[in-house]
Amino acid sequence: MDTNIVGVGVGITDRFRSVVEEKVSRIEHLAPRAQALEVKVTHRSYRNGRMEDDTVELTLDGKGPVVRAEATDADKFAALDLAVDKISEQVRRAKDKRVDARNHPRGARFEKGTGELSGIDVEPASVEVLRAVATGSIPVQNEGAGDDEDYSPVVIRQKEFGAEWMTVEDAVDRMELVGHDFFLFIDARTDHPSVVYRRKGWDYGVIALATQAAPAAQVAS
Repeated sequence: MDTNIVGVGVGITDRFRSVVEEKVSRIEHLAPRAQALEVKVTHRSYRNGRMEDDTVELTLDGKGPVVRAEATDADKFAALDLAVDKISEQVRRAKDKRVDARNHPRGARFEKGTGELSGIDVEPASVEVLRAVATGSIPVQNEGAGDDEDYSPVVIRQKEFGAEWMTVEDAVDRMELVGHDFFLFIDARTDHPSVVYRRKGWDYGVIALATQAAPAAQVAS
């Protein structure tokens, strides 16, 4: 498996590279089909007196969905250990889920003959939520804003990804692989923006937007 290590605001030492190589064998054992591992180390310093820290992001690429995990600590070696633990657990959970699904079918079921989807909660987002998002009434602080006078105890990180059309079942699999409690996607059966989320055990839910009206039209109504 190819390994690429990138440092942002921090140098990558030979010692860190050797530790990464030791960890790679553990990941390869759990994900033998993986072809490449990208390790990104980002060093951050803060103006408000907060201690500096390092964030290690791991991206595992190969046949199948991309798997990501990240961890932050004052020591980049500790952050690496945490990130490796996370990505290993995500791959392990995904494998267990596939085995459990084969042995005990449950959760979302799609009937090809009738086109019906059962075994999963579906509910549209409320009008209040749509209007709040459309009008920007929820304050957002972009990552990287550094002025002390703009400091807010509430920080909402913004990330933008390309839209992906997939089934609910595929979205659940992708959620497990990235290690999040939710996953945003476009439902291939309805073309509606949707979010799957984890409930208890192997039970999941999905929230879908029942309309694709433009924000201006929603505010006007």
